[in-house]
Amino acid sequence: MDQYRHTTKAEGKEELGKNEFLELLVAQLNNQNPLEPQSNGDFIAQLAQFSTVEGVEKLNGSMETILSGYQSSQALQASSLVGRKVIVPSEKAVVDTSETFKASLVLPQSSSNVYVNVYGADGTLATRVNLGAQEAGNVSFMWDGKNSDGETMPPGTYKFEAQASIDGDTKGLYTLLPANVDSVTLGHGNGELLLNLAGLGSVPLSQVQIIGQ
Repeated sequence: MDQYRHTTKAEGKEELGKNEFLELLVAQLNNQNPLEPQSNGDFIAQLAQFSTVEGVEKLNGSMETILSGYQSSQALQASSLVGRKVIVPSEKAVVDTSETFKASLVLPQSSSNVYVNVYGADGTLATRVNLGAQEAGNVSFMWDGKNSDGETMPPGTYKFEAQASIDGDTKGLYTLLPANVDSVTLGHGNGELLLNLAGLGSVPLSQVQIIGQ
């Protein structure tokens, strides 16, 4: 194949387009020795190589078109999430304490004592939501927005620390908290869409567990 390759001066790398390939093939046929013509097998092999080059170019073009269409479709779908509420794995949430806050946690196995510590923006423990004994799975919990003294806390960002007693040890648990979608951006590198959540920053669309109203 060395006779069908050339180096471009501009790029300094070896590459051969289908037009150059065809030109070299025609030149070879015109200059072959009439007494020792190229065999049919060699000629067919070279045509097959040309067909492969053209096919790869068409395939690359098709894949680029498909990828572009997919990204456009994904962006359109994600844009419909703006203004809606989603559930994502997080330990923080923006809470309107005038309403009951609803969320859930992931319990890997049954526990005799499950609870959620609620911390304010300054890191102070506001209250503890006791859930008692729970079976393994997603466990829902609610917070009425009040501290341990029964006083309504101010709206803002709160941290939720879920824990459970399992086999005699205290285990930390994942929490699934609601968040409002402010905007959507196309991530760099892998091109994944990012949801910009109010008060929390950006998270990949793939991390969304549930889409609410």
